Amino acid sequence: MMNTQTKPLQDNSWSAHYRASLVLGLPLIGTQLAQMGINFIDLVMLGWLGAETLAASVLATTIFFIVLVAGFGLSSAVMPLVARAAGEDDVRSMRRAVRMGLWVVMVFSLLMMPILWNTENILLLMGQEPDLASAAQGYVRIAQWSLFPVLFVSTLRSYLSAQERMQIILLITLMAVGVNAFLNYALIFGNFGMPRMELQGAALATTITNFITAIVLTIYCMRVPAIREHEIFVRFWQPDWVAFFDVLRLGTPIALTILAEVGLFSAASIMMGWVGTIELAAHGIALQVASISFMIPLSFSQVGTVRLGRAIGRKDRLGMDRAGTAVFVLGLGFALFAAICFILFPTVFIGVYLDKSNPEADLILAYGVPLLALAAAFQIGDSLQVLASGMLRAFKDTTIPMYIAIFSYWAVGAPIMYFMAFKFGYGGQGIWSGLAFGLTVAAILMCWRYYRRDAIGLVEI
Repeated sequence: MMNTQTKPLQDNSWSAHYRASLVLGLPLIGTQLAQMGINFIDLVMLGWLGAETLAASVLATTIFFIVLVAGFGLSSAVMPLVARAAGEDDVRSMRRAVRMGLWVVMVFSLLMMPILWNTENILLLMGQEPDLASAAQGYVRIAQWSLFPVLFVSTLRSYLSAQERMQIILLITLMAVGVNAFLNYALIFGNFGMPRMELQGAALATTITNFITAIVLTIYCMRVPAIREHEIFVRFWQPDWVAFFDVLRLGTPIALTILAEVGLFSAASIMMGWVGTIELAAHGIALQVASISFMIPLSFSQVGTVRLGRAIGRKDRLGMDRAGTAVFVLGLGFALFAAICFILFPTVFIGVYLDKSNPEADLILAYGVPLLALAAAFQIGDSLQVLASGMLRAFKDTTIPMYIAIFSYWAVGAPIMYFMAFKFGYGGQGIWSGLAFGLTVAAILMCWRYYRRDAIGLVEI
C-alpha cells in the first residue's frame, strides 16, 4: 500500500548529505571501477599480442559498446522509477518497474542481435581495414551472446541501487573481475590446457563471466528476505503494458542521450582508424584511462538520481536541494583531481597497458601522451554534464536532455573533430579537441537546465 505522507529526512544537515552520498556512492564507484577492470584486463592482455590485435579489439568493442550503452539507457529508467516508489513506500510500483524493465531489455537484446552479427560489413562501410574488420567481427559474434545477461544485471543494479543495496553488486562484480581475468589468461593465450583463441578468447571469457554474474545476482534476489518480498520474478511471464511503456517512455530518451555521447566517442575511434593503426591503439589506451576516471563522476550521477528521487517521493524539498549540491561537489571535485593527474603523469597511465619489449610500444606511448593531456580538458565538461543529467532523471526529465546531447555532440563536437583532424591537419589531437568542445557545450546546457528546475516547472514539491 502506498504511503502518501510526507517523510522528510531526520537530519538535513550538510554533513548528513555528504555522508549519505558517500555511503551510497563508494560502493557504486567500486562497482563501476570493477566493471571497468574487466575491460582493463581485456585491453592489457590483448595489448601484449601487438598493435593490430589491440586495434581490432578497439573497433570490436566500439561497435558492441554502442549497442550495449543504448541498452544501459533503457535499464537506467528503472532507477528513478524505483527510487520514487521507495520514497513513497509503494512496493507494487517498484515490482512493476523492475519486471517490465527486464522485459524491455530482453526485447532490445533480441532486436540488436542481427546488427551485431554483421559487424564486419558495418566496419567496412566505415572505411576500416578489411583485416581489422574481420578480426573485430570474430570478437563480436561471440560477445553478442552476453548482451542480455549484461542488461539483465544492469536492470537489477538499477533496482538495487534505488534500494541503496549496492554492497552486493560490488561483491559480485569483484568476483566477475577475478573470473574474467582467469578465463582471459586461459583462452587468449592457451593456458591451463585451453585452446589459444587470442581476440575471440577475450570475447568468450567476457561472455561466460556475464552469464555467471547474472545467475549469481538472480539467486541473491530470490533468497534475501528483504528483496524476495518484492516478488520481482513472480509471474514474470505476465505482461504489464502500462509499466512496460512507462519504462520505455522514460528509458528511450536516456538511451538516446547516452548513445549520442558514446556515438561521439565511437566516431572518434572510427576517425582515428583513418589516421593509422598505431594512432588507433594509442587512442584506445588513452580513452580507456579517461573512461576509468569517468566512472567516479558517473557513479555520483547515479547517486543523484537515487537521492533526489527518494526525496521527491518523500516530498522533502530541502533534502532534494542539498542532496543535489552534495553530489555536484563530490563529483566535480574528483574530476578536477583526475585532470591534474592526467597532465602530470601521462606516461605512467599509458605505460601500464604496454609491453615494453614490443617494438611498437614507444610509438604508441609517444602518440598517447598528448591525447591524455587533452582528456584532462574534457574531463571537467564530461563530469558536469553527466552529474546534471543524472539529477534531471530524478525529475523524469529525459527528453530535453536528449536534445541537448544530440545538439552538443553531433552539431558541435563531431564537425569540429572532423575539420580539426582532416581539414586543418591536427590528426588525433584534432579529434580529441572536438570531443572537448562537444562535452563543454553539453555541460553548460545541462547545468543551466538543472539550476533552472523551478523556473521551468520540473519541481512539484
